[in-house]
Amino acid sequence: MFLLVSCEDAIDLDTETGPRLLVVDGWITNQPGPQTIGLTWSKGYFDNGPSSPIFDAEVVVSDDAGNTYPFTFVRNKLYYQWTPPTDTTRLGRIGRTYTLRIRHEGEEYLATNRIKPVPAIDSLVYREERFPIQPQEGPQEGYLAEFFARDFPGVGDTYWIKPFKNGKPNGNDPGNISLAFDGAFSPGSPSDGLIFILPLRQSITVNGLFEAGDKVGVELHSITPETYYFLVQVQRESANGGIFAVPPANIPTNIRNANPNGKQALGFFGASAVSKAETTIDPQKAGPRE
Repeated sequence: MFLLVSCEDAIDLDTETGPRLLVVDGWITNQPGPQTIGLTWSKGYFDNGPSSPIFDAEVVVSDDAGNTYPFTFVRNKLYYQWTPPTDTTRLGRIGRTYTLRIRHEGEEYLATNRIKPVPAIDSLVYREERFPIQPQEGPQEGYLAEFFARDFPGVGDTYWIKPFKNGKPNGNDPGNISLAFDGAFSPGSPSDGLIFILPLRQSITVNGLFEAGDKVGVELHSITPETYYFLVQVQRESANGGIFAVPPANIPTNIRNANPNGKQALGFFGASAVSKAETTIDPQKAGPRE
């Protein structure tokens, strides 16, 4: 033990700061209401401070039907927003392709994505459960929630499963991203056209079991394969640590500069259709413990 400790030396790395790049956090859906897009500046790997917002860009989304949707910077929210003329107006439509265009500091950035159909969520159920081992908490009793949906026939459908608890995203960090490929985890599984596999259905129970009175929600987002693989890379980078860690790297982006020799950008522009379900945990209606 003494020899191992004595061999440890502190090494100070002199790292260079890379170029400051535009970062896009854009996602539109077929849901009614406002749509938002965030633009920030990239920062150094060891910089733990907040990202600096970009507030003077021109941001427009257009579709392949000839419609345009200008986004305006909202200073108290630090993002760009498209506000619909009515509460029921939708920007996103299933089957349409959308193009994001950003003009900033003499550069023009473009990205495209398509909204694919999304299966309906057939049901959202829950049952009593007891976890015998919980880190730092010991045994935990509560309710395990599960949703049911069926993948569309045809290979290559991809989905993002988003859990909610009491109206707010639950487990909304990169390590908890839940993705499905044809109702299973990855390509090649014999799951095309079938009900989503059990681990995916139960992935909405995250950060512990639910309690009586909790509102359980789930959103199922249809995404393109390109988006699926982007999110897979986000998962891998978030788990990149320990003795087997590899050097961190920027995740490939679908944002491109109209000028091939211009400044590059980071981030992603996504689009999806959404199906959703929500229920309240009622002990009288809970299924029995298995």
